Amino acid sequence: MIKQIVFAIVFLITIGVFSYTISRIIRFFKLTKPNFPVKNIGKRFRVMLEVAFGQTKIFRRPVIGLAHALVFWGFCVILIGSIEMVLDGFFGTERILKALGIIYNIISASGDVFALIVAVCIAVFLIRRVFMHIKRFEGIEMKRISHYDANIALTMILLLMLSLLGMNAAYYQHQVLLGEGIAGTYPVSFFLSGLFSGLSEEAISHTYQAFWWSHILLIFVFANILPYSKHFHVFMSVPNVFLSRLDPLGKLPNMEDITREVKLMLDPEAAFSAPASEAPVERFGVKDVEDVSWKNYFDSLACTQCGRCTSVCPANITGKMLSPRKIIMDVRARMKEKGPGMIKNGKEYTDNKSLIRDLISEEELWACTTCNACAQECPININHPTLIIDMRRYLVMEEGSAPGELKAVFNNIENNGAPWQFSSEDRLQWANDIEMKIN
Repeated sequence: MIKQIVFAIVFLITIGVFSYTISRIIRFFKLTKPNFPVKNIGKRFRVMLEVAFGQTKIFRRPVIGLAHALVFWGFCVILIGSIEMVLDGFFGTERILKALGIIYNIISASGDVFALIVAVCIAVFLIRRVFMHIKRFEGIEMKRISHYDANIALTMILLLMLSLLGMNAAYYQHQVLLGEGIAGTYPVSFFLSGLFSGLSEEAISHTYQAFWWSHILLIFVFANILPYSKHFHVFMSVPNVFLSRLDPLGKLPNMEDITREVKLMLDPEAAFSAPASEAPVERFGVKDVEDVSWKNYFDSLACTQCGRCTSVCPANITGKMLSPRKIIMDVRARMKEKGPGMIKNGKEYTDNKSLIRDLISEEELWACTTCNACAQECPININHPTLIIDMRRYLVMEEGSAPGELKAVFNNIENNGAPWQFSSEDRLQWANDIEMKIN
């Protein structure tokens, strides 16, 4: 009974802290702008099953991709065991899901095997991060705190897997000593249980409880650390894939207000039937974090910071400043910086800084070729170019700021109706001296 009371208190504290964190994030979402409507639910589920659960994009790098996929699939299986532990903690039971029979045997065996697989994979990830200095883990946006963040999260996952194996092994040996039936199947812990063969029944019971509590407390602490970590993608990546932009990668979204004005110019008579009292446009494009869409902010929270986008970016590869990963990370950092002030003082609040220039330079934005290599490579379907284009739109349409070459093109389009400096009457002069033989 005491165990149940203590567990209930710890669980309620965990839920309370987590709820506060999520409510704060929800308030940040309310500061953003609407985006595309969420339609085509069936297609979204197919994309989610393929990209998120099937991990298809990860397998473009087969070896390390398989390791990442195994960790993800392992988490999915082990989650069932975690839910069982919460139920056991509340009701004072032991392996409450054992009533599922053979299904429980499959679940417990899978969880036991995956715990070892995940532990090995996480150990490999830690070695790669600490000792191998992988190039895509580096970059101007990857501060020292980013590396600490990743290492702490990976270490906690490793401890979670080791505590789970220790708990299963101690449980197995304890049941053998008591001569009682073992609920579930534990192919890995069966071998590990030999580590406790010399202990008394009481000692093994205490060992089991120590592993049980360490595992569940690690889960609770990890769940509350995640929203402040890059590993928030543990929660956010699957819904982010479900909410993917379904348009072809090469299609850039138009601004509705501009599209409407162009249509009115092409059909002047439509102006008389257009609504007379339309709200003025607050801002063209994106200057600061309150101008981004909810999906842009969702992307920033879901970003795994894996660097796959930056590693394939032709601008970055050729030495330019652009890093698609940095663009997404800066959105999250800027919301964290300015969001509390906007919540307290309203969306008009300013700290005399902005996303453009203070975090993201014009040089970075204009280096993008909109080739969509970053969006194609991203394992959770973040679309970087649409955000970059929106920031360019602000620079051009609000400030008239653009590289000199582009300004010349804009002027030519305005004056000549074409990107070239020749007037429409002179466009065919290049063909004047061409002679064609007609047979």
